Amino acid sequence: MRKAIYIFFAGAAAIVAPFRSEAQQSPVETKKANSEYKPAFNGQTRIGSVSTKSAYEGKVITSALERPWGITSLPDGRFLVTEKGGTMRIVSTTGTVGKAISGVPKVNSDGQGGLLGLCIDPDFPKNRMVYWAFSEPLSEGNITSVAKGKLSADEARLENVTVIYRATPAYKGNLHYGGRVIFSKDGNLFLSTGERSDLVTRPQAQDINSGLGKIIRITRDGKPAAGNPFAGKPNARPELYSYGHRNVQGIAINPVTGELWETEFGPRGGDELNRIVPGKNYGWPTITYGIEYSGDKIGAAIQQKEGLEQPVYYWDPVISPSGITFYSGKQIPEWKNNLFISSLSGMHVCRLVIEGNKVTGEERLLSGENQRFRDITEGKDGALYAVTDQGRLYRIGKK
Repeated sequence: MRKAIYIFFAGAAAIVAPFRSEAQQSPVETKKANSEYKPAFNGQTRIGSVSTKSAYEGKVITSALERPWGITSLPDGRFLVTEKGGTMRIVSTTGTVGKAISGVPKVNSDGQGGLLGLCIDPDFPKNRMVYWAFSEPLSEGNITSVAKGKLSADEARLENVTVIYRATPAYKGNLHYGGRVIFSKDGNLFLSTGERSDLVTRPQAQDINSGLGKIIRITRDGKPAAGNPFAGKPNARPELYSYGHRNVQGIAINPVTGELWETEFGPRGGDELNRIVPGKNYGWPTITYGIEYSGDKIGAAIQQKEGLEQPVYYWDPVISPSGITFYSGKQIPEWKNNLFISSLSGMHVCRLVIEGNKVTGEERLLSGENQRFRDITEGKDGALYAVTDQGRLYRIGKK
């Protein structure tokens, strides 16, 4: 077993929020936007900032992880964590990092690939089932796949591992896999996929007979879930839930409405937060608030079109939103039902206050840590726990 590392920073990592009014202040973003595109409605971007009034802190409880990608809570309060290179481990709340759990299928960890998001079965105490997404290498290319397996009683291995779903077609590239997987309240699985980035695959986000650039809804066995919006329609995949996505690395269930929300990467500008309505088209690459990395415009350079959904919120410049979670704990009451977003290039945890499906305030937590935050989850103790590309696990909660 790895040696546990306990780090309690007195400076930047331990943060006590100043006591301020929750009233909006100036937007947190002060940098110039990449484009001159205008939002479709007031408050769609650069909303006024808010500040947490309660005293909270961020503590590093271990730095011993290797490129962690996904984190989820176990019933006893510990965490199950995936590492990009292909390992899965259990981590205690005090920072003890367990040995690699065997049985994980081979992953292609080149580029943005690897062992990606994970979740446990709602009946985990009885069946010990784990589900995870990964970039699977096939002869025809790489693919976003979902597997499941039973965690052994001694927690050393995954048993009876089966790949239950593959988001075809495969592609010989190593970008934009999406890769989050969570359970819905009805016991089905949501999977997010990317459109694999390249110009040749980008149009597949608009193709309802492709698994790329989609939100997928499947059963525990990988079959299309009953009631999906495209079931029975010609030239459409019955597992699709929504389409027109670029690269979705954040999905979460709103605890108030039960609806699915997602975050996805834009190119230069145009990161999005979307409330997912089944069957709807979220526009990529037809509409976007971003531009190409080269500075060129994308397609017809339009941001609105009839029949295509607008993001609830967008960022320009980007924050690179990865894993997300809604807060339902009791440690910080004012965070109740707020959305927390782990930000990669933004190097902070983004807090969004959402009221009536509109963003009404934004705050940046742990912005002085200089960490690429990859995923975030709520612990059994009511604190938030976030992992970073640099190998840290943070506890964010009551001081």
